Amino acid sequence: MTLKDLGYNESLQSFREENNLASFQVGRVILEHKERYIVKSDRQEFDAELIGNLRYTADSRYDYPSVGDWVAFSEYDESKALIHAVYPRFSIIERKAVAKAGQVQIIATNIDVGLIVQAVDRDFNLNRLERYLTICNASKVSPVIVLSKKDLISDDRLQEIKRMIEQRIQEVPILFISNKEHGVDAIKAFIRHGKTYCLLGSSGVGKSTLINSLEGKELMETNEISDSVNKGRHTTSHRELVVLKGGGIVIDNPGMREIGITDTQEGLEITFEAILEFSKDCKYRDCSHVNEDGCGILAALERGEIDEDSYANFRKMEREKQHFESDTLERKRKDKELGKLIKSVVKKRKRDKY
Repeated sequence: MTLKDLGYNESLQSFREENNLASFQVGRVILEHKERYIVKSDRQEFDAELIGNLRYTADSRYDYPSVGDWVAFSEYDESKALIHAVYPRFSIIERKAVAKAGQVQIIATNIDVGLIVQAVDRDFNLNRLERYLTICNASKVSPVIVLSKKDLISDDRLQEIKRMIEQRIQEVPILFISNKEHGVDAIKAFIRHGKTYCLLGSSGVGKSTLINSLEGKELMETNEISDSVNKGRHTTSHRELVVLKGGGIVIDNPGMREIGITDTQEGLEITFEAILEFSKDCKYRDCSHVNEDGCGILAALERGEIDEDSYANFRKMEREKQHFESDTLERKRKDKELGKLIKSVVKKRKRDKY
């Protein structure tokens, strides 16, 4: 295996040379768990941790490595390593951290394509699709919709689902696959050597099964859907990067029941472009598109030119974005106050000491 097989390119090499990192080895984070990392190089995999300086100078979650990151590391002992630096990222897929106001959770980094997987027999949800699309669009990641388990519904229902998607979502590829691996060749046609693909979706939709089908062998453990609660079981418990033997890199993710929106204005604008196109007819530049007279979007909604469910989903995510921004500002304010308090205590102790 070469570094190019892992996605290494000239831009990363230039960064390595310009920042005097040539004395360190290059690797990619393929697994992360509580600030412990598995880093894969062109030779082997290493159990890695951060050097102290990198840990203590980190200002936020963005300063820590995530699955998909390229890192500079040094080897010590057998199969162990220290991470000295994280290379720049060209994309970050993230969501609002669960139960943590104003904070984000990084799903994966350096992603070229997001494969949004939904099972057509029980998981299909247009609103959720638009959420994943917004996350991908905000991250500048190309989305592809993958509808799994097509063998479990009729052809008529399958065509109905396709029409429903195309009415609300344009210019996004839609692929159908089944438990019997039908349609996997269509996904293989998308996959390119050195490019990275991230699987996004709920538990039990067939993400791990898809990786096994692409690789042609059992790489990922899979479980059946629970009939009693109609939900998938969490087979994948962590994010993991897999290099396919046929070329391409795939990142599997634990199923996500919550897809909280962060500061994703650009993502919303791309996902709901068909709706926001009518905003050029708004009377007021700062129109909120909720109840103003002369709102171009509301007028189009009344004329039936905008899908009501899509508009409602857009408004819901817009409110979530505003709440996230507010929570972020409040958290920064509290952090600033805490910083001032700590400095005050340190100064007082110095005065008392002397």
